[in-house]
Amino acid sequence: MIRIDLDRERCEGHAMCEAFAPEFFSVDDEGTLTVVAEIVPAGSETTVHNAVSACPVAALKITALS
Repeated sequence: MIRIDLDRERCEGHAMCEAFAPEFFSVDDEGTLTVVAEIVPAGSETTVHNAVSACPVAALKITALS
């Protein structure tokens, strides 16, 4: 399993992550990102990796859980 880490200071609310994985990310009308589910269940890793990679300001990171 993996965990999604958000650097709120870097996030600019582009919503690219939400476009790729709306079940894990939500951006409100003010551009504030909420990580809906920090722990990613098995089977969703590729979707989340794609969403994290799409962030133009690298505000998201993935950490492997042991």
